[in-house]
Amino acid sequence: MFEKVFKLKEYGTDVRTEVVAGLTTFLAMAYILAVNPSILGNVMDANGVFVATALSSAIATFVMAFLANYPVALSAGMGLNAYFAFTVCLGDLKDVPNAFTIALTAVLVEGIIFILLSLFKVREAIVNGIPMNLKYGITAGIGLFITMIGLKGANIVVANESTLLGLGDFSQADVVLCLIGLMIMVVLSAYHVKGSILIGILITWVLGMIAQVGGWYTASDVFPDFSAGINLSGISNTAFKFNFAWAGAHVAEFAAIVFSFLFVDLFDTVGTVVGVADKAHLLDENGKLPRAGRVLLSDAIGTCVGACLGTSTITSFVESSAGVAEGGKTGLTSFTTACLFLVSLLFAPVFLAIPSFATSPALIYVGMMMIMSVTKMSFDKDPADAIGGFMAIAMMPLTYSIANGIMFAMLSWVIVKVCTKKVKEVSPVMWGIFALFIIRILTLAFHLQ
Repeated sequence: MFEKVFKLKEYGTDVRTEVVAGLTTFLAMAYILAVNPSILGNVMDANGVFVATALSSAIATFVMAFLANYPVALSAGMGLNAYFAFTVCLGDLKDVPNAFTIALTAVLVEGIIFILLSLFKVREAIVNGIPMNLKYGITAGIGLFITMIGLKGANIVVANESTLLGLGDFSQADVVLCLIGLMIMVVLSAYHVKGSILIGILITWVLGMIAQVGGWYTASDVFPDFSAGINLSGISNTAFKFNFAWAGAHVAEFAAIVFSFLFVDLFDTVGTVVGVADKAHLLDENGKLPRAGRVLLSDAIGTCVGACLGTSTITSFVESSAGVAEGGKTGLTSFTTACLFLVSLLFAPVFLAIPSFATSPALIYVGMMMIMSVTKMSFDKDPADAIGGFMAIAMMPLTYSIANGIMFAMLSWVIVKVCTKKVKEVSPVMWGIFALFIIRILTLAFHLQ
């Protein structure tokens, strides 16, 4: 059955590899089941957000598996959930009762717009219209970005007032355990052990349990708390909580909120999908993504489902790269991840107990794998390609945003093309993207003033 649906032989893979890859992806992104309720719980029911996150992630990832047959998992996007809670609900709409209902309405409208753009292949044209050097730069930039997430999650990299960033405290268990986990993954990979990332996560988690029993690790409880449980009925407090009346009475304000969600999600998704597809060797000989429309439609459907159930924008996750690194190439990887999101509803205490120091090594390791795309880049043939690719690599981790990295990459690429009298090489798609980013820059400038 799996062979017929997912065409495993055609992609040179098998059921075991795909299942391990899907499990690895899930463990690498399982943190969202704890983080999303903690963020959105500031403005809405946390239990409902947990259920909504698990269900919408599962549904969206199932759609990706069967509609697009790609090893990409989806869930509530980091950054977008913070924007939802702190900028919209506790910022722009702080004086509006139940502001989360307006934000959910904006997410639903964003998802509908994306479905229309996907059906008319606008998003697909954007993905396939990006120059190859920029695609490789985006892949490498995402690698550094998720490496930063991993280093930060394990407190290996910490804030420093003098130098902005600094080295963490090596007397702390999470720092040491993360580095041990990373070395385990690298060594296992060197010996070509299948499931090296997953094994590394589990071994690091067990070591964390030992460290906690010994009194070294005290930051949080790494053992599952089966007495806590989750109130599954909490979703009644979040599902279908829309406020179209406010949106209709405040069209300009509502449009601004929708645009912000739309903008960040569009380019986060494009960057993530391109990066993951490149790592999985799924781009064709021309650097284009086969079935790109279906991939992006899956993402759009997921966003609509998430809004209906009660969570912020659902988007493709860069942590899908962890499963790709384990050999995931088809929708069976996504299918496995989706199933585990459903299982998480029944065994929430187990999945929520996986500490960040156990999943952080996976992100760092995958980041190392993705940065290798820089070897495919050309820096001496075209200055536009060079600066575009470089800006993607530099700005993603340094601004902590995939969308920002793409913005600086696209703007610099077009500007240098124009200044070097190569305007004819700028496609309509790139001109369109350039215009969108100019609007974004103006929006940011206006907001800052």
